[in-house]
Amino acid sequence: MTRPFDAFVLFAEMRTGSNYLEDSLNAFPDITCYGEVYNPTFLGHHNRFELFGYDMERREKDPLGLLDRMIEATDGIAGFRLFHDHDDRVVDAVLPNRRIAKVILTRNPLESYVSRKIASETGQWRLTDMKNARTAKIRFDAGEFDDLLDALIPFQDRLRHGLQVSGQTAFHIRYEDINDPEILNGLARYLGSAAEVEKTSQKLKKQNPSDLRDKVENYDEMVAELQNLDRFGLDRAPDYEPPRQAGVPGYVAHPEAGLLFMPIKGAPETAVLDWMGKIGGVGRDNLLRKMSQKDLRAWMKAHPDYRSFTVLRHPVLRAHVVFNRFILPNDRPIYADPRKILRQRYNLPIPNHAPDESWTAEHHKEAFAVFLGFLKGNLAGQTSIRVDNAWASQTGLLQGMSTVALPQATVHEDDMATMLPMLARAAGVEDVPDVGAEALPGPVALDAIYDGKIEKAVIEVYRRDYLNFGFPRWNRR
Repeated sequence: MTRPFDAFVLFAEMRTGSNYLEDSLNAFPDITCYGEVYNPTFLGHHNRFELFGYDMERREKDPLGLLDRMIEATDGIAGFRLFHDHDDRVVDAVLPNRRIAKVILTRNPLESYVSRKIASETGQWRLTDMKNARTAKIRFDAGEFDDLLDALIPFQDRLRHGLQVSGQTAFHIRYEDINDPEILNGLARYLGSAAEVEKTSQKLKKQNPSDLRDKVENYDEMVAELQNLDRFGLDRAPDYEPPRQAGVPGYVAHPEAGLLFMPIKGAPETAVLDWMGKIGGVGRDNLLRKMSQKDLRAWMKAHPDYRSFTVLRHPVLRAHVVFNRFILPNDRPIYADPRKILRQRYNLPIPNHAPDESWTAEHHKEAFAVFLGFLKGNLAGQTSIRVDNAWASQTGLLQGMSTVALPQATVHEDDMATMLPMLARAAGVEDVPDVGAEALPGPVALDAIYDGKIEKAVIEVYRRDYLNFGFPRWNRR
């Protein structure tokens, strides 16, 4: 019998139950799932670094060759798990390929976040016997959860769009359905298997079955932080609205004045929000955030003379800020894997802890130069690490915004003190406060390490930003 597919890809994320689903699928005699074959830190499963004659180096150079070899060497149908932070080149290749079946596993992202925090706290990522269960109560961090959604939502929308434009359908399965043998048999039939099972895998056990209130210390604070999220999108992640390409949840509107800030990650933000909060004395915490497109349209209608704006940052300074904020420190869990891969695979000379007094300007300059070299290949689609919004080009991020609305004004950071008050007055604000300076992160200032080589490297990465926005060479020394 001719099989409907040559292979399958299981799109999932950490703590969605993908290990459990993989174990259950492997119970079918003609289905083999090889794990996270394109995980940047291992090959298939934890502490494994070779598969079908491919080691990490060979996989980096020829990721699709490994897929071909996997298909050739497998009796039955071969599959693998693919997450948002795995190799983008593989996503680009398999998504339009109608011979590759798509299985999309989803879980409420809040549940996934809490589960991941508990696993990090206890060090227990898999459970095979309840007598060995470890428990912990974690604190919800709104910034961490926002980082998670910022990473997941654009990938989920990318999958949906890719399936739609190529006329394909996927087999959708929720975390809650993994333990249903009838659904599992239906998935097997979709993949072309003739076998059936009577029960799902009994090897792995659910690690944290209690309610969220019992697992989160600051539960009430968490509920307050999440009250503006789309309640109907959380448990069906591929349909989460609004699309992250436009970044609408990141927009910030003034509740009274007609000012709409469309921030760019890595560019000025804190100083702008402080300034907006002073207008009318509303306070920064009362600015409108996490809006849906419907919320945004309603706000625009209520403020017909509004002014929307974004603030651009010089590419050299932005690259340095991104390095200091997301790569150099060790306090952003969502960037833990990219940081680890940069150290191991791209020889980024940074410690696996926050820099201390031993971190010199020479160390900083060397590490920043290596990071810029990585960015050049990353933005060109030549690495397995995702192109994150933190270091994507400002041109690309503005193009994403344009799917909903372009900012009426693109203000250079150097001009904030004069341009932002002008925009406020144009929006009808009479008592306009001064704009403060944006504090810069990091143990070493950019001017202490800058030279022409750094500028040249940044120009190679962000050439479009220099051309589109007229940035001069960095001359702050």
